[in-house]
Amino acid sequence: MTTTRQKRISRLIQKELGDIFQKKGHSLFQGAMITVTVVRVTADLSQAKVYLSLFPPAKRDDIFSAVSEKNKTIRHELAKRVKDQLRIIPELKFFIDDSLDYMENIENLLNT
Repeated sequence: MTTTRQKRISRLIQKELGDIFQKKGHSLFQGAMITVTVVRVTADLSQAKVYLSLFPPAKRDDIFSAVSEKNKTIRHELAKRVKDQLRIIPELKFFIDDSLDYMENIENLLNT
């Protein structure tokens, strides 16, 4: 069960990470389009699971490894943006969100 505080912090992190990826994505990730779909924060607010939708799909693994390598840079940028709202910045763990691929696969199966 997630608390109201967890939900509020999740929305804040999702909004700020989305803005970071939009503005710095071209320079950090070779022009890849990265969308933050879901952020889930633990009860003690120490960790955040960040689910990303990556485009183009052909370079998904390369983009994800680049995001993982730049984890500290992304967290530092996030800390600069939310320093007034959060005392401790959660550790970020990135995951690939494949729900869009799953929906597309279901749609293709239904259309055949």
